[in-house]
Order: sequence, then C-alpha cells, then structure tokens
Amino acid sequence: MASRRAFIQRGLYLSSLGLMSVPLIGCASSAAPARTAASGAPAKAAAAAKVAAAPRKTVVARAQMQQQGALARELEPPPDIFDAQALDLEFWLKPRTITVVRPASGEKAKLLYWKDGEIIDAAYQELCHLLRDVNGKSVAPIDPKLFETLWGTQAFLERYGIEQPLEILSGYRTAASNKRLIEEGVPAARQSLHVLGKAADIRVANLNPEVLGGLVRSFRQGGVGFYYRKGPRGGWIHADTGLNRVWKG
Repeated sequence: MASRRAFIQRGLYLSSLGLMSVPLIGCASSAAPARTAASGAPAKAAAAAKVAAAPRKTVVARAQMQQQGALARELEPPPDIFDAQALDLEFWLKPRTITVVRPASGEKAKLLYWKDGEIIDAAYQELCHLLRDVNGKSVAPIDPKLFETLWGTQAFLERYGIEQPLEILSGYRTAASNKRLIEEGVPAARQSLHVLGKAADIRVANLNPEVLGGLVRSFRQGGVGFYYRKGPRGGWIHADTGLNRVWKG
C-alpha cells in the first residue's frame, strides 16, 4: 500500500470535492522597526528592543512550524484508502446500491441490485443495459463479479465523503465494435474481456485515475489498466474479472 505521503503526491483532489477545506499558509511580514537616531539613547533603546524581540520571534517561528505540522497531519488520508482488504465482513453484507452514469448516452441510474445475499434480477438487467455496447446497440450479460468490484469501489469512496457516480466509458463490446476501435487506434486488446462482458472502463469525477486504479487494484478481483490522457476529464481505469495483472496504456 502506498504511503500517505505518496498518496498526497498522487493528487487526490480533496479540496475540489469539498472533502476538506485547507487554509492557505503564508509568511506573515514582520512590522518594520521604527527609525532611530544614529547615536544616543534612542539607538540604545532600539538595540535593546531588538534583542528582547529575538526570543519572541523564535517562539512565533516555532508556533508556525507546529501549525504547519498539524496541517500536514490533517491532510493525511485515511490509512486504508488504498487497501480494500481492510474492509470488514459487514461492509460486504449490506445492501448494494450503485450509481452509474453513461456519458455516451446521457443515461444515469441509481439501483439497488443486491440484497440479503441475492442479486435483484430487474436491477441487474438494467445495469446490463447501461453497460451495453452503445455503438453496436447490443446488450449482453455482465459478470456479476464485475459489479461487485464497481459497487465496492464506489461504496468505499463514499465512506470518506466522495459521493460521485461511476462514469461508465465502456462496458460490453461486440467483436465488431472492438475490432473497429483497434482499427481507429483506440487502446483495445484483440482478446478483450469487454467482448465477454467481464470488463468496464470507468472514471470518477475529480478523482485522479491513479488513485482510483490503486483502489480498484486493492480488491484483487482481476486486471487493472491505467490510462492517462491530457485534458479536463483526465484518464480512466480499465477493470476486469480476468487474471490479476496491472498495466499502463
């Protein structure tokens, strides 16, 4: 699991999500000393005041350092933010409601799809429709294990105040759609698990893809691909239910 410092460097956009508000710390400028005469009592008084102020400046500097140290501690993320293995059994036994949005079609849904140890068929069928091949206009069964990872990722983030729908950029693909993507130069494997309904490309608004991918990877439910792209929307994460493996595309 990545260290807390490494996590902060990876850039979880906490402030943009409103998860915490961080005050700016600047260097307070000290008041300029009053001008004194070149010699005589005023000069001696000024020198004495300067000496007396030295300990006070030391105390102020120490207080500022303590304040900055406290702020650094406040910025540290929860210790298990990268590790879904820290979740207890109660987390997995509660009802599962997942919120997804499909940018390609403009669809959005919030569905309770699992309760009391069973999948709710109507909700499962709607989720399969949402993860359909939008271009090929084809629906196929989606591996329930994939929904387990997608729901777990979203529910885990919600524990820390990050309540955003999962953006499904790509779910099921027909073989023809997958071939077309390859021909267009879009990252797609010839034996893609998307074709089998076992993969999804996902994104969470305002969440760095490396952070999202690290979390998905910690579930240890299959492959995780990190795709970085420039632009306001950034990259995305490929999640599948195949063999445990990691790559960057």
